[in-house]
Amino acid sequence: MTPRETDYGANDDAAPVEMLAALFEARGWACEVVADDEMTGEVQGSWAKYQLRAIWRSADNVLQFLCLPDIRVSEDKRQRAYELLSLVNEQMWLGHFDIWSNGDVLLYRHGALLGDDGMLSLAQAQALVETAIDECDRFYPAFQFVLWGDKSPRAALDSALVDAAGEA
Repeated sequence: MTPRETDYGANDDAAPVEMLAALFEARGWACEVVADDEMTGEVQGSWAKYQLRAIWRSADNVLQFLCLPDIRVSEDKRQRAYELLSLVNEQMWLGHFDIWSNGDVLLYRHGALLGDDGMLSLAQAQALVETAIDECDRFYPAFQFVLWGDKSPRAALDSALVDAAGEA
């Protein structure tokens, strides 16, 4: 049975990539299982489409979950972007933002340590995906303000957080 043919309930656990693929399928989101240990997908966030990627490392029982908001950091903006990253990451409880040196791509990254059985529950899968999307939505404006609006990192973060707090 393929992940798309399987319905998981709240009390079911499955291999991480299989569970995430089933969640994406249930929500009608595009995804592709690249291998037993990797999947990619795409989700529309509040500000942009986000590329999502999950990589399972069974040797350590770690699931790395990435969300890429399609923001590239040019060389001339890199210093300010790193300053903003530092300020943003101070605000985070789970995961962190980073800039990949290979391609200058901004990304959200979270490593989830799973139990000895290496299984992922539906609730864990939902939390991973929703947290990644929420954090990208929350901080996307701050990165826009620095990279395209020429605001200082502190002013950009303050503006983004005020705007987010004002939404209903």
